[in-house]
Amino acid sequence: MNSIIQFAGKLLRGQAADTDAVHKFHGGVHPDGQKQQSTTAPIKKLAIPETLVLPLRQHVGYIPKIKVQVGERVLKGQMLAEAEGTLSAAIHAPTSGTVAAIGEAVIPHPSGLPDMCITLTPDGLDEWTALHPVDWRNTDKKTLVANLRSSGIVGLGGATFPTHIKVRADGRTGIHTLVINAAECEPYITCDDMLMRERADEIVKGMEIVKFLLGAENCIVGIEDNKPEATAAMAEACKVLPGTSVKVVPTLYPSGDARRLIHLVLGMEIPHDKRSTDVGVQVFNVATVLAIYRYFVYGEPAVDRIVTITGSVNSPQNFEVLFGTPLQSLIDAAGGIKSGTTHFIMGGPMMGFDLPTIDVPITKAANCIIAATPDLFAPPPPAMPCIRCARCADACPVNLQPQELYWFSKSDNFEKARDYNLFDCIECGCCTYVCPSNIPLVQYYRYAKSEIIAADKAKEAADLARERNEFRLARIEREKMERAQKHAERAAAGKAENTKTADAAKSDHIKTDPVKTESAEAAKAAAAAETPTAAANADDAKKAAIAAAIERAKALKAASQTAETQKNAASTGTDTGATDSSQPAQAAQTQAIEQTGADQPKEDQAQAEQAKKDKQALIAAAIERAKAQKLAAAQAGIAPKNVDDASPAVKAEISEIDAIREKARQAAKAQDPEAE
Repeated sequence: MNSIIQFAGKLLRGQAADTDAVHKFHGGVHPDGQKQQSTTAPIKKLAIPETLVLPLRQHVGYIPKIKVQVGERVLKGQMLAEAEGTLSAAIHAPTSGTVAAIGEAVIPHPSGLPDMCITLTPDGLDEWTALHPVDWRNTDKKTLVANLRSSGIVGLGGATFPTHIKVRADGRTGIHTLVINAAECEPYITCDDMLMRERADEIVKGMEIVKFLLGAENCIVGIEDNKPEATAAMAEACKVLPGTSVKVVPTLYPSGDARRLIHLVLGMEIPHDKRSTDVGVQVFNVATVLAIYRYFVYGEPAVDRIVTITGSVNSPQNFEVLFGTPLQSLIDAAGGIKSGTTHFIMGGPMMGFDLPTIDVPITKAANCIIAATPDLFAPPPPAMPCIRCARCADACPVNLQPQELYWFSKSDNFEKARDYNLFDCIECGCCTYVCPSNIPLVQYYRYAKSEIIAADKAKEAADLARERNEFRLARIEREKMERAQKHAERAAAGKAENTKTADAAKSDHIKTDPVKTESAEAAKAAAAAETPTAAANADDAKKAAIAAAIERAKALKAASQTAETQKNAASTGTDTGATDSSQPAQAAQTQAIEQTGADQPKEDQAQAEQAKKDKQALIAAAIERAKAQKLAAAQAGIAPKNVDDASPAVKAEISEIDAIREKARQAAKAQDPEAE
């Protein structure tokens, strides 16, 4: 952080950065370069092959949207697929010809799986489409960035990040220093070295355009000290560009990593949670700035690149290859493979991968093809247990603890691996290179990263689904409340309308039919007079039934007492020895009991008959009252009212109507006294 502050202070004071100082970074390894094999001959342009297979996935981000159809003839430089979304890159026709197929084909990828590709059959004419160079000095930056997005240019150093993302359309990038990555630290790869030797002037012109787009004041070219010819060529070409210098850095892998190169040439250490742009530095590869120059000055989109083919081939060399060229065509141009070749590696031996088959095309990421043999790349020996020697930690250029990350990754303790900054690992392979136990550490790290990324995506999808479900439930509840509110409003409006209509009807009825109102009042009075009479009759019948029941109870009680007296008397006579005198009394008692037992069923039957008659009398009285009420209502021309179970509000409304009718009847009577 102190170095950042010091560097920023120098810029604020107008002082230039020290172009001679080189700052070493932690770790790194010194593998055998093997670069001299492919630098003995100049760059050669490869002939147009018979078929070109263009994968849509040649960059980081979304795949582009196809704009052509099968059977359509296209011209060189014509857009075949346009960028879809912000993080994407377009695909252009490398030569003129006919679209033969659009479908899946095997692509250069470690998985060996097929992907969507556009197959083009060249016509041999190599006819360009209409090109549109851009006057970048007199064009606003927003237009320049939009044009760069349609150029299909990506990072040609191997990362394949869309170039237009590195600049901002408003020109407010905050970049003060442009760093050109010309280190090319991977063994065997020499495409950038040869490019700087032969096309240094065009590279510098591309650097000028990039400086303009970024608004950068300074530019530094970082080259390893194992490329003296390229260093001399770039130093001579940079003289025409103010604020530009060439800095030679030690040959140490991975000095070509962007953060390591920034530290080497500027002494800055980028925080692990920040980007280089956050501290005002941007990095471009030499091949990328050359492609930018060709696009703005000549209007040529990205249709080819320089590829190194080396290893077990007869003529290792660098070729200018059209995108989509079959790998076999490149091998044939290099004189074919030597005996003993087992497989091919795309990229360098440290960070490259084995190609699944030879039937794959050259893409924007293919900077080097290595024909491998057991002599060049021996099969890895069996992995042994970790001995905790810490050599991997000493070699790690990112200052991580590879042995700890290895244990966490192996035991699927991904959260702990994340806590130990697993994603700061650049997968350079230094730890694997120095491990005495031959443990494939980088493979464990890649596995852990993929699992963590998959878990994060699953969690993100689950969170999104939960949010959508919660939003759905909230929407349903809101709609339910809205419907209930609408129903309540309609009910209230209907009730108010009914009340208004009823009030109007009552008023009209009173005004138009006072005679009928008087008749209704008379019927109501007759019903009221009839009700007390019926109630009195019901009370009299009830009282008579009660009196009869009491009399029967008294008679039963008297009979019971008489029998008890006779029994006591007979018992007294037996104790005193008067046996003869007790016989008449016992006979009388027996006769009384028999008489009482005979009379008891008759009394019960009479009581039941009397209760039945009382009930029938009550029913008859109720029927008569109902008939009387119905007759009175029929004579009055109104329906009888039953307000016994009515609510207080209904009763109050009935009372109000009765009062209005009474007033109307009194008014009519006052006008015509004889009408009553």
